Amino acid sequence: MWRCWRYDTRTTRGLAVFFATLGLTGLLEVGLVYMMTVQTHSNFGNILVRNVYTAPLVLYLIGGAIVVAGLVAATSYYMLRRQHNQLAKRLATISAGQYDAPILAKQAQASAVLGEDVAGMLEALRQKMIRLQREIERYSNTPVLVAGVTKEEILTQERHRLARELHDSVSQQLFAAMMMLSAVRSVMTAQDPDNAMLKQITTIEGVINEAQAEMRALLLHLRPTTLEGKTLKAGIIALLQELQTKIKIKITWELADVSLGAAIEDNLFRIVQELLSNTLRHAKAQSLEVYLKQIGNAVVLRVVDDGVGFEPENADTTGSYGLSNIRERAASLGGTAKVISFPNQGTSVEIRVPITKEVADD
Repeated sequence: MWRCWRYDTRTTRGLAVFFATLGLTGLLEVGLVYMMTVQTHSNFGNILVRNVYTAPLVLYLIGGAIVVAGLVAATSYYMLRRQHNQLAKRLATISAGQYDAPILAKQAQASAVLGEDVAGMLEALRQKMIRLQREIERYSNTPVLVAGVTKEEILTQERHRLARELHDSVSQQLFAAMMMLSAVRSVMTAQDPDNAMLKQITTIEGVINEAQAEMRALLLHLRPTTLEGKTLKAGIIALLQELQTKIKIKITWELADVSLGAAIEDNLFRIVQELLSNTLRHAKAQSLEVYLKQIGNAVVLRVVDDGVGFEPENADTTGSYGLSNIRERAASLGGTAKVISFPNQGTSVEIRVPITKEVADD
């Protein structure tokens, strides 16, 4: 709807310019003819209907006015469209966090197309966004203390405590239940291979297997919670390799060495951790792909699976994929989270975090 409104606005302006130019040109032509009739003492009406070549003069006047008005309107429409496209491109680039993109560096071009006032406001907006991004990075790297202990340390300790309790209680009980069911199955199979209870035991084993997979995903989500001195690339690889030893799923990755602040790397690592946990718990995927690379002055993290997928607009209401937490983490870094998913066609989550030159150099 907005596109149609924008197109109609440009068309309306073009038509307004056309009719305004047509009227002015017509008045100018009529005025010139009238002045000629005054100087020659001729009849104004006779001059207008006098044949020039094969047509009356008035038709030439109308045709000339239409041609001039069409040229002016077309030129105006072209300039308006060019101005709009340039403004849209620059705003889209700023919105994507690409503050050092080549198009934004062309200040002379912006002034020529958009005018000095608009170009100046766009540049001021770009500089303000850069300053805000730096403030976000500084804030992200500043620990929040609670009673002398950082918030991250408190969360880390609590996560480890929960992971230990889950592993020592629920996980062990599930394992014991599976062992007992296997023993019962063996005895019943030996005594009566056609026993109808074997089918029910198989169903129960499947439920326990799913519960164990859910428990592994929860434990993965709870630990490890930090990079523990590793680089972001090394930490993600270690997490994926650990996952391969526990879950039967094909995992491929393509990770670049990126240099970021400690807080940014820790948040990106936790985003990966949460995405992996979501995939294991909900996606029922057979393969998983993880990509990390730097594009310009932005770091792009992408996790793709071939699972059951979902409707992105319903994910936040159901909470099944925890996308709100991922979006909040990305937003805390000044970045964005883009989710593409369709039922039975898998899911792709892309995190894009802009980085300033100061952080890149560090």
